Amino acid sequence: MITKRFRSAVRLSIATMAIAGLAVSVLSAPAAVAAGLRNCVEITGPQSGRAGCYELVWANGSQYRMTFSNTSFQGATPQPLDAFYVVAPQSDAPQGSPPNTFPHDHVVRDVPAQNHGSYTVQLQGFFVLCSGQGIVSGACVPTWTSVGGPDPLPFATTVNGQSLTSTDAIESAADAGLVALINLGPNAVIVGTISGN
Repeated sequence: MITKRFRSAVRLSIATMAIAGLAVSVLSAPAAVAAGLRNCVEITGPQSGRAGCYELVWANGSQYRMTFSNTSFQGATPQPLDAFYVVAPQSDAPQGSPPNTFPHDHVVRDVPAQNHGSYTVQLQGFFVLCSGQGIVSGACVPTWTSVGGPDPLPFATTVNGQSLTSTDAIESAADAGLVALINLGPNAVIVGTISGN
């Protein structure tokens, strides 16, 4: 039953890729000019989908402010792309929440260290969902979350009791088959840069 529900959830996530791309980072240029840089989840209506907003992200177990310039690229997708993981909330204050999006947090790989590293501003969105194996074994604790379709998805909250606030934790869980990384496709390619802690 859980495996069947998980398969349905994965199919649903594929159908919601375009929605997820916008839910992950809703952007606004006019708001940035008029009122300073605003949190992306506060921007609705005709202002959404434009440049100039921020959201909090996890990187290596700490939260940082990430500024977004746009939600997608025109033409060929730039390379290389780094991961922009969407997980269940990792604290009592989700980085994204209703009414504009579903409760979730974001995780990125690197924080720039004076341009001495592998930091990239080009990011590909991924949902991090508990796999059937992770749920059945009890290793992955899901938060069943509706992202707009008929069935909720099992967003990963913890794996083996460990929070998912670093890419190492997420990718180790994926390598062990405890979480599934669902690529959200070309509509979820974004540009974002860490701008402060």
